[in-house]
Amino acid sequence: MTVHFPNESPEYRAARADLLQAEIDLRQQIETVAAKRRALPKGGAVPTDYGFSDLLGGRRSMSSLFGDHDTLAIYSLMYGPNATSPCPMCSAFLDGLTGQIGHIQKRMSIAVIAQNSPQRLSELQDQMSWQALPLFSAQDTSYQTDYLGQSPDGDQLPMINIFVRNDDDIRHFWGSEMFYAPSDWHPRHVDALWPLWNLLDLTPSGRGTHMPSLSA
Repeated sequence: MTVHFPNESPEYRAARADLLQAEIDLRQQIETVAAKRRALPKGGAVPTDYGFSDLLGGRRSMSSLFGDHDTLAIYSLMYGPNATSPCPMCSAFLDGLTGQIGHIQKRMSIAVIAQNSPQRLSELQDQMSWQALPLFSAQDTSYQTDYLGQSPDGDQLPMINIFVRNDDDIRHFWGSEMFYAPSDWHPRHVDALWPLWNLLDLTPSGRGTHMPSLSA
């Protein structure tokens, strides 16, 4: 089926048809990559059942974060102990994710981890209206360095990692390693999950030099 919009020129329709085929090819490539991801062999066993702190100062084991699911996503928020504010890019990403948490949790579990104190994370949750986000402190654990959310020098890094649980066995499944791949652009390692960039990419001016600011 060929579609048309009011008053479009033949030149526009021809160019749009060419673009449509590229979009169809991209859709197929996305499905191909997703199938390759699902077919990954077992990842490495998690070295320890990390003990994270909730915002009330209680301890939560990593295994408990799975709840009733066998899959857990953990996003590392760049908000280290010496930071005066969280990373604006991370914050914009989490702003977009917040409204989807309830839908996500019907299929899998999710947590946001930061290398900061429970008190400061609680204050941040209120400041950013992130009440829906399951937010935890990774202080006093090696999780961030083990799973590339923190460099050996203590720099915070915006990694997302997926873990799977079988009985009492927890293994790493996938991490956003494209963050480390050379690129002519910013890493775009989580762009598929980020409404902001995907919508801007549909416009004539694209992303331009836009950089998100803190929404709070």
